Amino acid sequence: MDFGEVLAFAMFFIALPWIVLHYVTKWKTAATITTDDEALLEDLYSLAKRLDERMDTVERLVAADNPAFDPPRLQADREADNAPLRELEQLLAQQKGASK
Repeated sequence: MDFGEVLAFAMFFIALPWIVLHYVTKWKTAATITTDDEALLEDLYSLAKRLDERMDTVERLVAADNPAFDPPRLQADREADNAPLRELEQLLAQQKGASK
C-alpha cells in the first residue's frame, strides 16, 4: 500500500463520516428551541395576557361612559374566545412539569 491509497482510505472511512456527522449534529441543535427562547416566549405570552386584561378593562370603562360604544369583536367572558387560551395555558403547564 502506498501513501495515496492510505490517504484515500482515511478520507473515505474517517474524514467523510466525521464531516457528515458533524453537520448532522449542527443541524439538529440549530432546529431546537433553546431555554432562552422558551423563557422569551413565556414572557411574551404573559405580557400579551396582561395587555388583553387591560384592554378588557378599558373597553368596559368606555362602554360605561358611552352608551353608543360598539362592543368589541372578541369578548372577555365568552367560552369560544377563552378556550384556545386555556388550551395554551395547559400546554405550558405540561411543558413546565416535564422540564422540571
